Formats: sequence, C-alpha cells, structure tokens
Amino acid sequence: MKIEGKFIFKVAGTLTAISLVVALLLGLTNMLTADKIAAINRQKTEEALAKVVSAADCEFPPVEEIPQAVIDAANAQGGKLSEMYEILVGGENAGYAFKITASGSQGNIEMIVGVDADLAVTGVSIVKASETAGIGSKVIDNEATSAGTGALDQFVGKSGAGTLVVKQNIDAVTGATVSTKGVTKGVNAALAAAEAMN
Repeated sequence: MKIEGKFIFKVAGTLTAISLVVALLLGLTNMLTADKIAAINRQKTEEALAKVVSAADCEFPPVEEIPQAVIDAANAQGGKLSEMYEILVGGENAGYAFKITASGSQGNIEMIVGVDADLAVTGVSIVKASETAGIGSKVIDNEATSAGTGALDQFVGKSGAGTLVVKQNIDAVTGATVSTKGVTKGVNAALAAAEAMN
C-alpha cells in the first residue's frame, strides 16, 4: 500500500495544529499560575527562614549578588546554592541563611540553613522535598533519631564544612539514611558558603 503525499501533509498539518493549540494552552496556564506559584514559594521560604533563627526581631534581607567563591564552596560540598540572606538581629549582622538544594533518595531536597557569625548552624528547615512518605519524610518532618534528637535539630550548633558525616557525628533516621545524607550535604554546603564569606 502506497501512502500519498497529500495524506502525509494532511497528517503533518493536523499534528502541527494540535501541537500549537496545546502549546498555547500550556503557555496561558503558566501565565495564570506563575505569580501564585511564586507567591507560595516565597511564603515557604519566609516560613523556613523564621525557623532557622530563634531571635524574635530578625530580618532577612536577600544578598542580591552572591559571590562566585561562595557558590563554588557550596558546590564543592554537594549542594547547589540558589539564594542567600543576611541575618540581621536588632539591625546587626548575626550570620547568613542559605537556600541550598541537595540530592535525597527520591529527588532534590531544598532547605534553608542558618549559620551564625561564629560559623555554627542555627537551624535547618526544609522548603521542598519529594522524599518517600513514611521513610525519607521522617527526616523532613524532623522525627527523632536513635539518639533521641530531631533529624534536623541535630545540626544546630555544628560547625566545620565537610566535617559532618552520617554515622560518624550525624545520626541517620532508621530507614532514611539517604535522606539524612542529603540534608547533611546541604548543611555542609551552607557551612562552606558561610566560611567563604569570611
């Protein structure tokens, strides 16, 4: 059976028209939802920032231009630095908060890590993650480790980029070792970034 040229052009034209309509609909949907998605992400980031510092009178002005050395230091520890905030307490610099992405067991874990002026972690808060419910989510939800400390709380007060290692000085949540390692990478990356700022 021979396929005629007219038939090929007709099918190609139909597929092109369908593709254009679908692309237009996707573009319109993106335009309608982009602002709302950005607002939700901004709100999650602000909530996470508030959780990493215990002082009540904090401000978090963003660092508009992150130095390349800071980005490189975070990358060297396995984390991707996307945003950086100065931590101001009573108008004085008290450290930095870093939005870091590191790989977990089921995808990326996006977190905010606070580091004080003495280069110690002030807190870790998860912005977004896709870890397995009931396993990796235990880390994200700050459930207790075998030592009895919250999976995220155990990082508070720790310092030294690259020195935090699961099963050495960081306890993994049972069944969620890979997720714990992902958060640990992110914290090491934030510590490296903070050290690069000094």
